[in-house]
Amino acid sequence: MLDDQRRPDFDDGSLTENTRCAYPLHFIPNASETGRSGHPSNIIMLTADAFGVLPPIARLTPAQAMYHFLSGYTAKVAGTEKGVTEPEATFSTCFGAPFMPRHPSEYGNLLRDLIARHGVDCWLVNTGWTGGAYGVGNRMPIKVTRGLLNAALSGGLNDVEFRTDPHFGFAVPVAVPGIDAGVLDPRSTWADKAAYDAQARRLVGMFVDNFEKFETHVDASVRAAAPHMAEAAE
Repeated sequence: MLDDQRRPDFDDGSLTENTRCAYPLHFIPNASETGRSGHPSNIIMLTADAFGVLPPIARLTPAQAMYHFLSGYTAKVAGTEKGVTEPEATFSTCFGAPFMPRHPSEYGNLLRDLIARHGVDCWLVNTGWTGGAYGVGNRMPIKVTRGLLNAALSGGLNDVEFRTDPHFGFAVPVAVPGIDAGVLDPRSTWADKAAYDAQARRLVGMFVDNFEKFETHVDASVRAAAPHMAEAAE
């Protein structure tokens, strides 16, 4: 909206809470006129796991990348959507379902093929909860997220040891310089291990139920990337 002197009133929220504007492309010194750049060496998928089950970072194979891209798991948090007062688990296909005009499998196959063709490292980064689910645990420290992202982008994770997550099957670093190794193993951060196992079982079930609608549209390698509940550790 404009004020009486015909200037934009950026504090006016009557039309939208999120201010939008347009400006000439040449205002950005390094802008690309084609809107395209080269191929990335890393792809980061962000999720906010309100159950406190996922590790802070995991490396995905091309098939796993397609599975998690189609799943689009994250949590709605207060301030991102009207009426949300506490985190709610949600699955938003391709992390942006309302904006995908074609069948999601087309985008998933394209992503998987490009990752494989160009040797791109794909990472699933969890900025959600650790040490417990929402209401019990704590939000993932931003220092941990930044440290892990910096390590992934700089190649610092190329030579570290990885373990296979027992439920999701993706690769998780065992130790990363400058990061508390304990936070890399979500179950170890929970005081109540049985409660962790129960939340993991619940989350795995949600993934499986959500993916049923895609099973006939993907091949065996992507179906095999689905999580499954492993035997509980002592």
